[in-house]
Amino acid sequence: MSKQIIKKLHGVLLPIIVSIVFISCFILSATAQKDSVPVLKTYHIGIFAPLYLDSIFTNIGTIRFTEALPKFITQGLDFVHGAQIALDSMQVGKENIEAFIYDTKSYTQPIGQLINNKKLDSLDVIIGSVKDVEFKQLADFALAKKIPFISATYPNDGGTVANPFLVVVNSTLKAHCEAIYSYLLQNHGSDIIFICRQKGTQEDKVASYFKMINEQDGKPLLDIQTLNFDSTISPDFLKEKLDSNRQTVIIGGSLDEVFANKLITACYELHQTYPITLLGMPNWDNFRALLKKDTYQDFPVYITTPYFNSKWDVYSKMVNTAYSKKYKGKAGDMVFKGFECTYLFTKLLTKYPGNVMSHLNEKSLKVFSDYNFRPILLKKESAVPDYYENKHLYFIRIMNGTFSKAW
Repeated sequence: MSKQIIKKLHGVLLPIIVSIVFISCFILSATAQKDSVPVLKTYHIGIFAPLYLDSIFTNIGTIRFTEALPKFITQGLDFVHGAQIALDSMQVGKENIEAFIYDTKSYTQPIGQLINNKKLDSLDVIIGSVKDVEFKQLADFALAKKIPFISATYPNDGGTVANPFLVVVNSTLKAHCEAIYSYLLQNHGSDIIFICRQKGTQEDKVASYFKMINEQDGKPLLDIQTLNFDSTISPDFLKEKLDSNRQTVIIGGSLDEVFANKLITACYELHQTYPITLLGMPNWDNFRALLKKDTYQDFPVYITTPYFNSKWDVYSKMVNTAYSKKYKGKAGDMVFKGFECTYLFTKLLTKYPGNVMSHLNEKSLKVFSDYNFRPILLKKESAVPDYYENKHLYFIRIMNGTFSKAW
C-alpha cells in the first residue's frame, strides 16, 4: 500500500450512525507490508470542528436526541463529513497521511488542554471550521509552531496580527465591501448610489469600510450617499430619492434579515418604474424570503461570496455520490466546504512540504472555487503579513429562489 490514510476521531470510541450522527472511525495499517513497502514520510493533519459530542451522548453512551439534531450541531458534522470524503478520495501517491478529527466543543479535551499537553505538536497543517476562542487558540498555536492554520469558514481575522501562518478562506466583511466598491467603480461610476442602513454595530462597520475605501486620497471618489432608516422602510420615502431616468444602485448595508427583507420589499415595489440594482451583504444568501420562488418574482438581488460551486463538476458529483451512499442524504454547503479545504490543503502539503504558505494560489489543484490569497498588512510599516486572506469574490444573482453567477 503506497499510501496510508489514517482517520481518527479524537476522543470517540463509538461510531455514530447515519441520520443521527455518522463519523467513520477506522485505521488502514500497512504494518503487514513492512518488509515490502519502503518507509515513507507521514504528514499529520488536524481537522477541527464543533461536533458537540459530549452534548450528544449521555453518560451511559446513549444519544440524547431522538429526532433531528439541532442545526448548530449539524454544521460541524457536515464539515467533518466533507473532510472525510476528501480523505477517502485521495489518489495513491508517495506519502502517508495521518488525519485526526478534533471536537472543539469537547469538555474532556478542549483545545487549550490539547495544546498544553503537546497533543498537537506533530501536526503539519491545521484545518478548522472554528471561531471565537477556538480560532484564537489555534491561530496562536500555529504561529508558535510555524505551521499553516487554514480557517475554512470564519469570515473574520479574530483580531489576529503578525501571524503569517493564518489563512482566512472565507473572506472578511471588509473584503466584501472592497469587492462591491470595485464593481461600482467599474460599472456604476456615474449612477446614483445609496447605502441603506439602520442603527447597529455591524452597520457602522459596513459604512466605515465604504467611507475608508472611497476616501483613500482624502476626498470621495464616488458620490455614495447614506440613507438611515428606523424600524420601517417606506417605499414612498425611498421613491423620493430615485430618478426614473437614471440607474440607481442600492447597497443593503446591514446583515440583519428583518431589515434586509424590508429593503428588498421596498425596492421590489418600485423596480418596475425605477431602474434599481440591489446589492446585499454576503449573509443574505441564507435569508428565507430570497430562497422562495415567488416572493420577489423576477427581481434580482446580488451578493458577493468566496464560494461558487455549480455542482456539475467531477468533484461535486463524487461528493454527492459518496455522501448519499454513506449518509443516506443530500450533501449541504458545509459538506462541500469541508471537502474542498481538506482536499486542497492536503494536496498542497504533500506537494510542497514545509512550504505551503508560498503556494497558496496553486491553480493546478483547484477544486470548486477560485481563490486569490493575498498578504494582509494592517499597518503599512508591518514587517510580516498579519495573515493571508482570500480576495477572490464571486458576484451571485439571487432571483426566483435560484442562484447563478453574475460576474
